[in-house]
Amino acid sequence: MSKSYVIAAYAVDRSFPLITDEAVRKLTHLYAAFAHLRDDTFDLGKLTHLHRLAEFKACNPELKIMLSVGGWGAGGFSEAASTESGRKQFAAGAVEAVVQHGFDGLDLDWEYPCYSVAGIASSPEDKVNFTLLLKEVREHLDRQGAKDRKHYLLTIAAGADRFYLDGTEMDKAHRYLDYVLIMTYDMRGGFQTLTGHHTNLYTPTGDLVRISVDASVNMFVQAGVPPEKIVIGAAFYSRMWKDVPNVNNGLHQPTSSSGGYGPTYSDLAANYINKNGFIRYWDDEAKAPYLFDGSRFITYDDEESIGHKCEYVKRKELAGMMAWEYGCDPSLTLLNAIYRGLNE
Repeated sequence: MSKSYVIAAYAVDRSFPLITDEAVRKLTHLYAAFAHLRDDTFDLGKLTHLHRLAEFKACNPELKIMLSVGGWGAGGFSEAASTESGRKQFAAGAVEAVVQHGFDGLDLDWEYPCYSVAGIASSPEDKVNFTLLLKEVREHLDRQGAKDRKHYLLTIAAGADRFYLDGTEMDKAHRYLDYVLIMTYDMRGGFQTLTGHHTNLYTPTGDLVRISVDASVNMFVQAGVPPEKIVIGAAFYSRMWKDVPNVNNGLHQPTSSSGGYGPTYSDLAANYINKNGFIRYWDDEAKAPYLFDGSRFITYDDEESIGHKCEYVKRKELAGMMAWEYGCDPSLTLLNAIYRGLNE
């Protein structure tokens, strides 16, 4: 019997109306993004399409639908995790939200323990407290699961670079987790004025940043996370730099701007890939495509790069692949590529 791989996608609220039966049948996990912490309680107010969960389950009873709490700039984690009572309240609120709305588990997207880069509170104590928080949530979910005769999942969205491992105890934390979803995208962009790939499989020659999917996976494994718990990320959106020197087709060039969010994959396919002056190039070292029109550089995932990631997942015996974010490719071009690649 062939291995069953995780095929997961995050979906923000505005994307829920776009989710089709075809997608639901091909996904193993769907992540509803995001709940937030408000005054130490779970606030699902921005998730206005939760009525669709029952539809998804009817279409694919095997689909696991996860409640993701947090996201970039979402705070409250450091404060909640800092005391035993706070951790218990967080865990109780998590279980209540999961059970009330029929979710199959909880995903913590704390960006990031020990760091305030997203403008949220942090503390050096987050490193230990994050583990304790996961332990508390796992215990609460297990107690509820014993009542409901089911296993509630607990996962995290983890930063891809060394800083995340320095701010956590992944050798201990993973024991409470079903999967570690590594956000192997945005590895370059908003903080760099040097162009490069943002979701590349390998590190190519000339890349000064050095991070890649492979480098990230190796760091997490060395930190103690079992490969069979690791889910790598694919990007359904791009990053773009402007005013790029017309050298080396724009790759690894200094610019006056950082790599902001670029077009979604659907927009790229319609208006950018070998269109309107943009030429698609392929970096065979990185196993990644990019676009350049003489002054604008775009980095993204496509069917070819996702195919290589799928082969990597199988070769490294990882858990599977997830994508951010469903609504960036409602045509299912990239989801279909993941499905084919992991089921061949």
